[in-house]
Amino acid sequence: MTTASTAGYGREADHLAVQYESITFEQVHAPVLHLLPEAPGHALDIGAGTGRDAAALAARGFSVVAVEPTAELRAHGARIHAGRPITWLDDGLPDLAVLAGRAERFDLILLTAVWMHLDAAEREQAMARLADLAQPGARIVMTLRHGPIPEGRRMFEVSAAETVALASRCGLGSLFEASRPDMFGRPGVTWSVLVLSPSA
Repeated sequence: MTTASTAGYGREADHLAVQYESITFEQVHAPVLHLLPEAPGHALDIGAGTGRDAAALAARGFSVVAVEPTAELRAHGARIHAGRPITWLDDGLPDLAVLAGRAERFDLILLTAVWMHLDAAEREQAMARLADLAQPGARIVMTLRHGPIPEGRRMFEVSAAETVALASRCGLGSLFEASRPDMFGRPGVTWSVLVLSPSA
């Protein structure tokens, strides 16, 4: 049986909610804050978890759609950030079928700790969807985890270079690339940070 890309997240949702909310949007995205579009705008948070980033974007003045396929995490997000105007969707990559029916495009798309859950074929399909969802001049901010795979999770080793090359084939150019250590100090874990944008 194939392990789903969301495997383990529902079972660990209570613990993950505490972990996710223990650091801020500004801490997680510090390297790329200067590249984010100005509010107001339309933002999409894919794999939104508990909505930490979605809530921060709403506070900045964005209209926010939060996509999260794990029901337990969506429930935590709706509770923790009940006062924020966030539209929650039960949807996921690579096809984002629910979102497809809404015919929306976005100025900012976040994928925080999401991309490495997709296999090669799914990444190709998902990148094409991201290109379709991005407004001209949009920013797509993506973080990729590298290192040991936690037990019971479905992850793949995918490099920044491979991701940028795939983005280029889908009409998305690279504006920023960097690496950073793991914010929770997990042994052997590092991260790539990418910002993509539709090519002119």
